Amino acid sequence: MRTIQLIAFYHRRAERIGIPFPKDWADVVAVLRPLKDVAWSRTRNCWYVPLSQVHFDAVKRALHGKAHLDTQLLKQYLEQRKACLGVTDAERLSSARSRIVQEQPLSADNLAAFNRFRDLIKLKGYSSSTLRTYCTEFHALLRLLGPRAAAGLTREQVQSYLLWLMQQRGYSEAHIHTAVNALKFFYEQVEGRSKEFYDLPRPKKPQTLPNVLATSEVEELIGRIRNLKHRALLMTAYSAGLRVSELVHLKVRDIDSKRMTIHVRLGKGKKDRMVPLSPTLLKVLRVYFREYRPREYLFEGEKGGAYGVRSAQEVIAAAKRAAGITKKGSMHMLRHSYATHLLEQGTDLRFIQELLGHHQITTTVRYTHVAIKGPANLRSPLDSLRLDL
Repeated sequence: MRTIQLIAFYHRRAERIGIPFPKDWADVVAVLRPLKDVAWSRTRNCWYVPLSQVHFDAVKRALHGKAHLDTQLLKQYLEQRKACLGVTDAERLSSARSRIVQEQPLSADNLAAFNRFRDLIKLKGYSSSTLRTYCTEFHALLRLLGPRAAAGLTREQVQSYLLWLMQQRGYSEAHIHTAVNALKFFYEQVEGRSKEFYDLPRPKKPQTLPNVLATSEVEELIGRIRNLKHRALLMTAYSAGLRVSELVHLKVRDIDSKRMTIHVRLGKGKKDRMVPLSPTLLKVLRVYFREYRPREYLFEGEKGGAYGVRSAQEVIAAAKRAAGITKKGSMHMLRHSYATHLLEQGTDLRFIQELLGHHQITTTVRYTHVAIKGPANLRSPLDSLRLDL
């Protein structure tokens, strides 16, 4: 019986199953052409359908008795694809990721190592953000190794790889820290090696200060927003010092107007916390609720469900443009501003730590470096000089 070797490729912004065969197989064309979503690719010189189980089954039924389907290459792609989906935490691959799957496949040993790595992170209950970043770093190493097994690398070889990331790939100090943590997890948690890998060199992180808005800038930022939903979104973020992920996952039931609290559930480190509910915010939220009637999440997308993180970032970007604010910063800048303004009002640092959900006080201390300190009438020595300006 004739054989058709199915392939996978990226075409017209989606992954496809390619069905290549000689053009003179008219009987095969006759049964393929009526299938739903089937199309012809001039660049690939073959028929194709979307990459899905439903479409594969349709092709298999149509070609039954007419040709044998060789699925080896397709299965190999799907195995590699599964690993890449674990990296992106998405339902489908981008063009760039699909190209990686085809051009830089993991060896059998490293693919198995990646699966153990990913599964253990999930089993330990790490956040989706940690899962994604750790998998990204580990997958990058595995692609670079080619047929060489990651489990066989020595401590010195791992250190050389980290140095290469800094010198050749231009990784920042923070990025290197993430790569170190990911590799430590593999060699210590998955492979069960000793803690010698805790001695991997870690460059010192630069002590940068966060960008903070003045209270007048926050007023201008919020005041420029005419859309009620967007205004309520920004006010909620600033009034409670929320991370953007916490903001979009707030639910209607988390707003307690009786106790005047906001219940922030499963923040960073999977910790709940309570923050005060601003009376000013409550007034706005009541008006917002009457107009938008959110069902589950406080801020919902057009099709329901939680409001998108990217959409929230676009809201503040538009507000900054409208207010003429050029300081760099996304939604997190409102969190920085919240903490700094509380500190300037004389709020105890330990209390701010609790409100922000920081695990360590050292994380909160950095706001002392941006807060305006000293008496209100403090003057610079420059102002005491008699200068002819």
